[in-house]
Amino acid sequence: MVHRMRLRTLLTALLVAPGLMAVTAGTSAAAPAATACSSIQRFNPASFPAVPRINNRYLPWTPGMHFVVDGFVTGDDGLRHPHRIETTVTDLTKVINGVRTLVAFDVDIQDGVVAESELFFQGQATDGMVWNIGEYPEEYDGGVLAGAPSTWMTGIAGAKGGIGMLARPVLGTPAYSQGVASSVGFDDCAVVFATGQHTCVPVRCYDNVLVTDEWAPRDPAGGHQRKFYAPGVGVIRIAAVGGVSPEVAQLTRVTRLCGSSLGRIRQVAIAQDVRGYQVSPNVYGKTPRVQRTLTAC
Repeated sequence: MVHRMRLRTLLTALLVAPGLMAVTAGTSAAAPAATACSSIQRFNPASFPAVPRINNRYLPWTPGMHFVVDGFVTGDDGLRHPHRIETTVTDLTKVINGVRTLVAFDVDIQDGVVAESELFFQGQATDGMVWNIGEYPEEYDGGVLAGAPSTWMTGIAGAKGGIGMLARPVLGTPAYSQGVASSVGFDDCAVVFATGQHTCVPVRCYDNVLVTDEWAPRDPAGGHQRKFYAPGVGVIRIAAVGGVSPEVAQLTRVTRLCGSSLGRIRQVAIAQDVRGYQVSPNVYGKTPRVQRTLTAC
């Protein structure tokens, strides 16, 4: 779940909200400076399997899994506004730059209204590294589609895929790129910040939690973001550190969807894929349509 920097506000000292613990147990590193990063390795389409499978310990994407993350953002008015992200791992795939990727579907709800609906595409290389390969986020204003200006796809308009999760995340690993798409101003970095953590969210408490620190070098005022990953689950907490409009969020529900429940979301995702050829003809329109090639249950 959320694979790239979604809550782009944050960093100087960990913002502690009710139930949000600072990193104390386990091993941690000093907060990195908001500087540019470099990829651990180059994106190589030949290193991905023909059938996408993402079973990374800290970012397992099993088709049918559905995650709900709830939190709030502090607005310019000084008030806390509720924010929810619902993520579904679909049984759809899409070929991007020669790689058949797994399709995930996000719905971003702000103050009870859909602000963004996104298809994002990831793949796991044979070495266990999970890659961010593309994003098609539709933006909404008052319930009306306002476009998808942040769309990027690896291999199109100079966009480059980046790392969503290391195969073996350990402290001391160099900071890595999560993807670069200069045409839309996307250039996010991450580094392993802490390992062996214990943290609790409404779903349950988790041990051996991995914490990453993320930032956007082109947006130093945006601060950083800490993501907490539980083994076998994925993201369970997002912590705001600095930034002008701090956001925090935590996992409140995780379920497995099958049959008609998954089918309804699949149809919405397919409809968005079809719409993308009109909304983003010069980027998204250059990719093949999504296909249902995986089995969820």
